[in-house]
Amino acid sequence: MSKKTEQEKSSPKAKKQGDFFDFLWENVKSFLIAIVLAIIIKTSIVEAYKIPSSSMEDTLLVGDFLIANKFIYGASIPFTSWRLPEIREPKPGDVVIFKWPGDGVTNYIKRCVAIEGQTIEIRDKVLYVDGKEFPNPSHAKFTDGYIRPRMDDGNSRDNFGPYVVPKDCFFMMGDNRDNSYDSRFWGPVHKKMILGEAMFIHWSWGSDPNSPQVTVSDPLSVPRLFLYNSVHFFERVRWGRLLNVIH
Repeated sequence: MSKKTEQEKSSPKAKKQGDFFDFLWENVKSFLIAIVLAIIIKTSIVEAYKIPSSSMEDTLLVGDFLIANKFIYGASIPFTSWRLPEIREPKPGDVVIFKWPGDGVTNYIKRCVAIEGQTIEIRDKVLYVDGKEFPNPSHAKFTDGYIRPRMDDGNSRDNFGPYVVPKDCFFMMGDNRDNSYDSRFWGPVHKKMILGEAMFIHWSWGSDPNSPQVTVSDPLSVPRLFLYNSVHFFERVRWGRLLNVIH
């Protein structure tokens, strides 16, 4: 019986089966390793984000897709409350991605304008940090000529503070100063909410008012949109923004 079993194992058919399972295992193992590496990279090194609103215009436009460096500020370790050692903390001028303090879930992107201990004040749209005027970013803009006076709580969009940034917190503002929902309205961002620093734009997809709308009631709306985007692909891509470093 043992001789027969050894013969069966050494038969061409058994050998082929063994080769097949070895081949299958090697591919499954490579696939699992790739998934683990992708998760590690995404959660601790770099991650892609899409710009959904106009609050950072004209630095970032709706439809820009950017790569963020999560390692520099000390990325969170998945499924734990731990963070990797940081290279440095956000500093004034950095464009930062973070979890919105309002719900702790939604990703926001704004410019850090002040860190803990610094005093923020806005007088008639002009931003001051520790008594010195904070230079406007090169692509910042103001779209509303009206200056809003202080309200009952002493603050408004255009007149704010003085306000001292609390410990371990950062004050964030959008570059589109008149159209940004930021720390002027919901307060500073704690360091535990910080995700990463915006590095560069890897893709940019322009809006098109003539683009077909996708609706649940129309099953043909998806292929119609796909066909439209295929035809207008070269027109909708903002080629000049690809790989632009974010300042």
